[in-house]
Amino acid sequence: MLELSKNRSMANSELEIARVLWGLGKATVRQVVEALPDHRKRDFTTVQTYLARLEEKGYVKSEITGRVKTFTSRVRPASVIRDVTNDFVERLFGGDSFPLLQHLIRQGDVSAEKIRQLRAMLDELEQPSEPTTDD
Repeated sequence: MLELSKNRSMANSELEIARVLWGLGKATVRQVVEALPDHRKRDFTTVQTYLARLEEKGYVKSEITGRVKTFTSRVRPASVIRDVTNDFVERLFGGDSFPLLQHLIRQGDVSAEKIRQLRAMLDELEQPSEPTTDD
């Protein structure tokens, strides 16, 4: 089982670095720095610090081959999204996600296509699951 730090929440800057690493798969600090968007500051030492923090928290692991240290993610993006979203909903809405859904739908720029997809998802959730048979 993956062991994460008790202080496992990610700061926005750490999340940005993690997203770059997810895109790269495996990377050195320099490769992460170079992959950052142009509008972001590309400071080697800062990126190195963020990667070290992510490693401390259990999100990232490193491997040294010769003189080269590479980093890879230890968690899938979906699990981070789940954790961050759950934390956000708990802090802002007391754990009730429905007010967040209402806000996103009412305040967001939701296209007709997105509404169709949402309707299909809701219809799917309302359908009773079919019992499976063992043949």
